[in-house]
This record gives sequence, C-alpha cells and structure tokens, in this order.
Amino acid sequence: MLDLKQIDKSWTLFLDRDGVINHEKYQDYVYNYDEFVFYDGVPEAMKTLTDLFGLVILTTNQRGVGRGLMTEADLNDIHTKMTADIEKAGGRIDRIYYCTANDSSDPFRKPNPGMIFQAKKDFPAIDLQRSLIVGNNISDMDFGRNGGIHTVFVKTTHPDVALPHPAIDLAFNTLPDFAKALQTK
Repeated sequence: MLDLKQIDKSWTLFLDRDGVINHEKYQDYVYNYDEFVFYDGVPEAMKTLTDLFGLVILTTNQRGVGRGLMTEADLNDIHTKMTADIEKAGGRIDRIYYCTANDSSDPFRKPNPGMIFQAKKDFPAIDLQRSLIVGNNISDMDFGRNGGIHTVFVKTTHPDVALPHPAIDLAFNTLPDFAKALQTK
C-alpha cells in the first residue's frame, strides 16, 4: 500500500498530461499551446512535487500525432512551452515520454508499461517500488500496475469512478490536492 509519509527524494513521480496537468479536450486533442490550459494551481503544485520527488517524468499517449491530426513538431512545441511555464513557477519535468502509436498493442502505448521501462533504462536509479503514476484514467492506473509502480488517481475527468478500485492506491480530486496532501504528511 502507498504511504505518503514514505515519499522522499528517492522516489520517482510519473505524471500523465491531459486531464492531470492541463484540461483535457473532450474526445479531441490539444493541438497547440493556445489550447493548452493548466488546471488551477498546477504550476505551483509542480514546484511542490519537484521539491519532494527525485525525478519527475511525464508519460503521455498522443494518438493525435499517429492519426496525422498534428505533427510531432506541434507536440514538441506544446511540451517546450509547458515545461518553460512549469520552470517559471519553480517546478521541473526531467523527461517527457510520449507514444504516438494508434495500435493498442504497441508496448509504449498505455496501459502497456513501455514508457516506465524506458525511463528505468534511461535512469537506472529509478526504483519501481519507490515510484508512482498520477493519472486521470483507469488506463493510467493499469499502466502503473503493469509497470510495477504505485497509482494515484485524480478525479478531474472521471469523478464517478467507484472507490475503492483494485487499480487505484490513492485518489484525490486534483493534482494540487495530491501535492497538498504530500506537504502535510
């Protein structure tokens, strides 16, 4: 079971993007930074999380690129500007992993754990038993379970998910609520 009191700089934070950091477009994609809108309090929460976790890694499915609705350059522009705004608030993202594949069997497409395993390869110090994913979909929670890490569900886009749930260790309304809970541990 996940105990917030155990979290320190030896832990790795994996974050989903749409629906966790920024508002998710219903049944659509964020095509450019003009459409990227942080949830209230997220830049400040990212500073808190940066102070508490050794590594902060973004893992996101981006099928819009695979479908030809946007380019990889568009996606990289969004991530560059998002990271700059997070850094202005005192936070950081150490690495961004994304999967553009349309095929659900692609090892990097969540809920498959390829992005977790790639991060572990790139950062050998990652201890999967001291890692967690914050996501807004059950597929994010399954991604965490499949990769052997803890799971934190935020209810931003799916507030009606019944709890307790076998794939969810902890649940919060928003990413800033999770950050606040860590500050008061």
